[in-house]
Amino acid sequence: MSATSVPVRAKRELWSGRLGFILANIAAAVGLGSIWKFPYEVGTNGGGAFVLFYLVGLALIVLPLMLAELALGRRGRSDAIRSILNVASAAEASPRWGFVGAIGVVAGFLILSFYSVIGGWAIAYLVDTVRIGLPAGDAQAAQARFDALLASPLKLALYHLVFMAIASAIVARGIAGGIEEASKILMPMLVLLIAALAVYSAIEGDLARTLRFLFVLDAKHLTPQVALDALGLGFFSIGVGLCILITYAAYAGPQIDLQQVAIFTIVSDTAISFMAGFAVFPLVFAENLNPSGGPGLVFTTLAIAFARMPFGAIAAMAFFGLLTVAALGSAISFLELAVAPLRNALGWSRVHASLACGLACWAVGLVSVLSFNLWAGWFPLAMIPLFANATPYELIDHLTSNVLLPACGFGLAIFVGWVIPKQVLGEELGRLSPSRLALLRWLLRYPVPIGILAATTAPFF
Repeated sequence: MSATSVPVRAKRELWSGRLGFILANIAAAVGLGSIWKFPYEVGTNGGGAFVLFYLVGLALIVLPLMLAELALGRRGRSDAIRSILNVASAAEASPRWGFVGAIGVVAGFLILSFYSVIGGWAIAYLVDTVRIGLPAGDAQAAQARFDALLASPLKLALYHLVFMAIASAIVARGIAGGIEEASKILMPMLVLLIAALAVYSAIEGDLARTLRFLFVLDAKHLTPQVALDALGLGFFSIGVGLCILITYAAYAGPQIDLQQVAIFTIVSDTAISFMAGFAVFPLVFAENLNPSGGPGLVFTTLAIAFARMPFGAIAAMAFFGLLTVAALGSAISFLELAVAPLRNALGWSRVHASLACGLACWAVGLVSVLSFNLWAGWFPLAMIPLFANATPYELIDHLTSNVLLPACGFGLAIFVGWVIPKQVLGEELGRLSPSRLALLRWLLRYPVPIGILAATTAPFF
């Protein structure tokens, strides 16, 4: 079989064009990882040092892997597992490389199981704001509302179900008619609202302290654990190392410039991540709140901000609605990652595969739901010091962000850097000079796998 001849199991769906593909990739990257997780991870890990590791990781590890995934996806023209198998077959490599794609699919499914729970929080806040308005403009009232939400497993499970149902319905409508259309309409609206909130926060909050927090280095935070967390967030936020980009690129026509897609996606995601930080931290510091307040930080802090804004209730409704949509942008990419191989393996329709995956993910997500209330004091791995105080949700988060994602990324780097011909990258990425192709190949062979391995194993030494 030639390097350009790969089997296709069924007629491929395609993105309608470059803009739709770029926006879909940005929507997959810009979600809770950028708006929710970035601020609280920065706060937890001390600010400037974490940002430094994050940016270095994007340049040296995330971008090369992103380009590799995009090239694999368009070359393989199928789901994550089969695309890798197709490219491996063309290169006369072992079919065992398909296991790398399987790791990505499993990781994406597990992430979606708790990601949907957090997405349900945004829906709950939207509904509560419409029904009863905002809490009083103080930290205590905002925290009380958030605590009340987490204390209700039935309410969390219901909103988790609603979120998964919306994601499943979008994926069931297909690539151009579902995923792409949602990204085209709602992502620009979210960006405008985040930018407006960042400006408001900078004016009303403590901008000077925020700048020091984000950009002044504290040597005590220059640790392997902070580097690991930053790398994990880079993987989580951009969606690289999960094979999502392989899945999406399989629907990309030859006219789409994959380098342009990669650069637009990373720049957009990073810019929105920082806007989210500037939307949250000035208010955190102005109200003397804890910048490492955990995943509820964005909900409690923004509730305070909206309560003090003119027309704050209307702004809050719009924000939490659009935050839900941003979360859906990533959620549908996670769901498509699982739906595509299920369709190919069993021959199911897109509707049936979307429904089955959505229901299964909702069921698994109940573990995370219960971790915030009935199981909040249960630490399954308490006998292991590293996980002595980790709830089931925190264990799943650690497994996916710090184990499965790096493992999949490591495997992809080795596969593309050492196993397949370099012409695959050159032909699929296009307009790649010999020197840049050589640099990309070198990054995938050495810095990427070494960096992933070092960051992953450092806490155990």
